[in-house]
Amino acid sequence: MSMPSYRRELPQRYRLETGKCSKCGMEFFPPRLICPGCKTREFECSALPENGKVVTYTVIRIAPSKFLDQAPYAIGIVEFDGGVKTLMQIVDVDVNTIKIGMPVRIEFRKISSDGDAGIISYGYKAVPA
Repeated sequence: MSMPSYRRELPQRYRLETGKCSKCGMEFFPPRLICPGCKTREFECSALPENGKVVTYTVIRIAPSKFLDQAPYAIGIVEFDGGVKTLMQIVDVDVNTIKIGMPVRIEFRKISSDGDAGIISYGYKAVPA
């Protein structure tokens, strides 16, 4: 990940902030600049809820080179309390036991690093609740 894109993602990655539209109340993660519903540019920041459920998922058995040591692993769409949905890795569970509707909670963890002396990227992952 390049340094400029890494810096742009800091607030939402480190504080897990959502943007809630001040006009219609729709909530987005990551935050948006314009609400697709009412077209306003006024948002309030709020924390992403910790708990949610798996809406759908897939198991990656043949991983890209950066994730070979993690295969097989699951990626899924998680819907959090309040309706916000986001794509994330589902960890700390046997991939064969994941079920749609399974309760999960969000955790902040290391995602990757650029070599031994490079940038360490952190992000969110879903773990069984």
